Order: sequence, then structure tokens, then C-alpha cells
Amino acid sequence: MRILVAAIFGGIVMFLWGFVAHMVLGLGNPGIHQPAHEDVVISSLHEGLGSQPGVYILPSFDPNKWNDQAARAAYAQKSLTAPYAWVVYLPQGGDMTNMSRELPREWASDTLSALVLTLVMGLAAFGFAKRMAIAALAPVFSWLSVLVPYWNWYRFPGAFAWAGLVEQLIGWLLAGAVMAWWLGRGERKVF
Repeated sequence: MRILVAAIFGGIVMFLWGFVAHMVLGLGNPGIHQPAHEDVVISSLHEGLGSQPGVYILPSFDPNKWNDQAARAAYAQKSLTAPYAWVVYLPQGGDMTNMSRELPREWASDTLSALVLTLVMGLAAFGFAKRMAIAALAPVFSWLSVLVPYWNWYRFPGAFAWAGLVEQLIGWLLAGAVMAWWLGRGERKVF
């Protein structure tokens, strides 16, 4: 029960920190820019991408043609001069100001993440300092395994990737402090 309560506390702290990080500090915005001619881009999406929702990388290359040297050479040449884009495409659109579906999913994600971290923190009779070290290492691990590859392979802006590390590290240190405190109540071991 102690782990579950700590996870709920951690999920709440992380959810609230996410609000502060995105809405007050703007940590979700580095590297994201407004298009010069948004209506032109939007009007060309339906024609260029069709009706299939998904992620599109432009210029595009069919992975089934990887062994076709001529196709690879043509793609390599095109990619040297063509603009690059990584597009999450929803052809049907949606009200981006209505977060009634996203906010509960985010809270659930934060709470489930907190549960996993709390389980790791509670595996042994670690003291507060070791639990905080775990809380610091977990977001660094996830940043190195998720956002750094997105920066590397999909060319996400470096500022976006670094802001992600700051957001996750501070958030999980705050949530980790609450979870470590809750887990350690009544324990004598400090380190």
C-alpha cells in the first residue's frame, strides 16, 4: 500500500510539474517554430500525404528499396538539397485547444511511471539519498534512450532534446523526493 500511495503522490507531483514546465516555463517549446505560410503548408498536406494518418519523414525513402543501389543513390542526392521534415499527420484534424482526452492520459502516464519508479525505489531498504539517486538516474536513462535517438536519427532540434532532459530531471527529482519521503517514513536507514 505504501508503494501505491507513493506512486499516486509522485504522479500528482509530476503532472503538476508538467503544467508548470509547459505552461509557465515553456520547456515544451524550444526548437518549435511557427511556419512562415501555415495555410500553404496545410493545404498541401492532403494532396501530398493523402488520407493515412501517421508519421511522415520527408524526403521519404521506401525501406524495401534499401538494397537497390540506384534508388538509394537517388534518395541520397535528393536528401542533400531537399528540406527535411518529420510530420505527425492527422488528416481529419482536431481541436488542439481541447485537452480533455490528453490530460487524463498524461496523468495516467505520470502515475504509471511513478509506480514503476516507486517499485524500483522500494526494492530494498534504501535510504532517502539512494532513492533520490534512482529518481535522478531514471529520467537520464529515459532521455538517453528516447530523446537523444530522436535528436540523432529524426533530427529533432537540440534545444528541444535538452529541454526534455531539464523537464524530466527536475520533475522526477520533485516527484522522487515526495515518493522517497513517503517510502522512508518510519525507516531508520538514511543512506
